[in-house]
Amino acid sequence: MKNNLFIIYIASFVLVAAGLKAASAVVLPFLIAIFLAIIVSPLIDKLVVIKIPRILAFLIVVGAIFTSLGLIGSVVIKTINGLLTHLPELQVKFKAFSDELAIYALNYNLDITPFMQSDLDPNKIFSTLTAFLKGSTEIVGKGFFIFLLVTFMLFEKHIFVQKVEYFETKNPQTKGMVDTFTSNLKRYLAIKFLASIATGMIVFIGLEIIGVAYAPLWGVVAFVLNFIPTIGSVVAALPALLVAILLNDISTAFYTFVLYVVVNITIGNFIEPKFLGKGLGISTLVVLLSLLFWGYLFGLGGAFLAIPLTMSLKIALDANPNTKFIAVLLSDKVEK
Repeated sequence: MKNNLFIIYIASFVLVAAGLKAASAVVLPFLIAIFLAIIVSPLIDKLVVIKIPRILAFLIVVGAIFTSLGLIGSVVIKTINGLLTHLPELQVKFKAFSDELAIYALNYNLDITPFMQSDLDPNKIFSTLTAFLKGSTEIVGKGFFIFLLVTFMLFEKHIFVQKVEYFETKNPQTKGMVDTFTSNLKRYLAIKFLASIATGMIVFIGLEIIGVAYAPLWGVVAFVLNFIPTIGSVVAALPALLVAILLNDISTAFYTFVLYVVVNITIGNFIEPKFLGKGLGISTLVVLLSLLFWGYLFGLGGAFLAIPLTMSLKIALDANPNTKFIAVLLSDKVEK
């Protein structure tokens, strides 16, 4: 009987995952809207408390968000335009650097030419960068639709509260699940947002002092990719290191490497865990697997939402005695 139940769980999981993958174009904007509504809602509520009408409070918060994004976007676009003008030069220098590296390796009887021609081919690197930017553009392109979803969610917040109260009469665990989810999500996103801002600012100022080109762009990249747990900060360092090697020298690249290591260890290993306290109850292995899983289902957007989605799934599974064992597998500890 237990074996049959396990097979049913696996089959249901595969069917749901396949359905989410097929409907990712609709599901991903909806999920982003839910998380944005949860983040924005407390800000609007605080403005309402000081006697500002809800509609005006909503416009103030949204206006502040769009103004910030506009300022960041203008800096990024200006920097990217400068980068694109030097792209042919960067490709030529990268080819020369890879050839020198291959010759240097031959002195130690290491033939890395096949590796340099396949995995480090400039055309592949820049095509991968183009695909990444395309994925980011697709998310931004759905911004207006997401904005509409967030708007209607915020205006129907009181209806949602009433629904939660109704379901609580049927299942006493409902309100506890919703409160746990929203509090954990708000805490995680707030701390992650502040940590990402700190990471981006320190990287930007540090690279400016070191003298690495396009420092504003690398600061924004560090800010954005810091939302992707574990691997995001590593990926963010690669383009800055590459530019430092190609346009500066090895010593500049070394200082750039040290800057990223110090920032990521200090903020990622000490400051974030301190403010997160006991954390979100998800093991490190599950975090990495969730990146692969949600990234496969929803692409780049899934990587950004991996932790909130996994946390939501864990809370839902933990509430049902029949699926609690799966929640235990996702957890970073076993409560006895």
